[in-house]
Amino acid sequence: MQGVSEWLPISSKTQVLFVSTILFGLPLNVAYAFGLFMEVGSLFSATFYFRREILSLLRDRRLLVYLLVVTIVTGIEGVPLYLISDQLLKGAPYNLGLPMMLLGSFLIADGIYIRYSRRSPRTGTLAEMSLKQYVVVGLAQGFAALPGVSRSGMTVSTLLFMGVDPREAFRLSYLAYIPAAIGGILTTVLFSRSELNSALSNFDSVGISAAVITAALVGVFAISALLRFARRNDVWKVTLILGGLAFGIGVLAAIGSI
Repeated sequence: MQGVSEWLPISSKTQVLFVSTILFGLPLNVAYAFGLFMEVGSLFSATFYFRREILSLLRDRRLLVYLLVVTIVTGIEGVPLYLISDQLLKGAPYNLGLPMMLLGSFLIADGIYIRYSRRSPRTGTLAEMSLKQYVVVGLAQGFAALPGVSRSGMTVSTLLFMGVDPREAFRLSYLAYIPAAIGGILTTVLFSRSELNSALSNFDSVGISAAVITAALVGVFAISALLRFARRNDVWKVTLILGGLAFGIGVLAAIGSI
């Protein structure tokens, strides 16, 4: 679940939350911490797949600045939202499906916008983006700290709205995930250590290792497949499909949270 859903607009931490709640009976706040911990596997996937870009950071100043700005903005927004989410999940019932439905609607609107607002293909690249646009991407990514909000869905749709080439949008989104995931894992360890320990106490080292390795291997194939998919000229159809997927899963999640 983690290996596939991290790269789709369906909020991987929410999918892991649901699965771990159903399979292991974990409380919501504990399952939420476990969902963030499982990003360790996806972090390995992205680091392996984009290893050449990572090694070139010292030479590629623009990419380095992009990642620094996006990560800093994500942290400033994301940490407080994470702490709020943690308290929400401990208290009154939180309907996880509503944010996914909103994001699905956003992606569907994005697809329609791409289809009818511009006849020429989108060719924007990182070289054409401004510092303000980096900040906007960081804000979009930080918002994904809320349960039910997909990080990849928020960042990819934001980049597409900016006129960035679809494959470049997916690439920049996935690259921004690497430092964000490191920050998310550290935030979980710092602020939700008791919930994380409670979640991990349900499994032995073999089970945890199997889950992380599976997420990492599946993630590499998922990233490759989605980047190939993004090369399609009819990307508006891809966006509509992803939006419909996010909305449909959101509906199911909303019903399950009632």
